Amino acid sequence: MAGTSHGHTPAAWTGVIIAFIGFCVSGAFMVLADPLGFWAGLVVVALGGVVGLAMRAAGMGAPKASHRDLAEVIAARRTPAKI
Repeated sequence: MAGTSHGHTPAAWTGVIIAFIGFCVSGAFMVLADPLGFWAGLVVVALGGVVGLAMRAAGMGAPKASHRDLAEVIAARRTPAKI
């Protein structure tokens, strides 16, 4: 994945950070045995996905042309065998 710059965009980072915060909130309220807070945290997790998709649609994600097929990436990294 590192060879294709997968996830190195403002849209990806923002979506993941928001989802992580929601996960932490949900986990804390689960330990505190508060169902309302738990579900509110899961709503924040879903909101992170929506924000990430909206930012990608607004042009803050990776452009489609930058995505290469995995077979092309592997072939580009191979070096000729030395005999």
